Amino acid sequence: MEKAYMLISCDVGEEQSLYSQLKEIPGVKSCLITYGSYDIVAEFATDSASQITEIITSKIRKLSKIKSTITLRVTN
Repeated sequence: MEKAYMLISCDVGEEQSLYSQLKEIPGVKSCLITYGSYDIVAEFATDSASQITEIITSKIRKLSKIKSTITLRVTN
């Protein structure tokens, strides 16, 4: 199993909307709304690294209102 965390910065006031959209994406296991430099932390778990890459590039980065992301991959 592959695991990663994503730190997401979004437009002001869009945290709840993005949270709801992220929860609908397969592979996203949990999300937390935070305060500070990043607005949301999303946790991913998939069968392969390529699936995580696919989620990030094809689904998350295409969501409107996201300003920036940082992905932290977990290795065992």
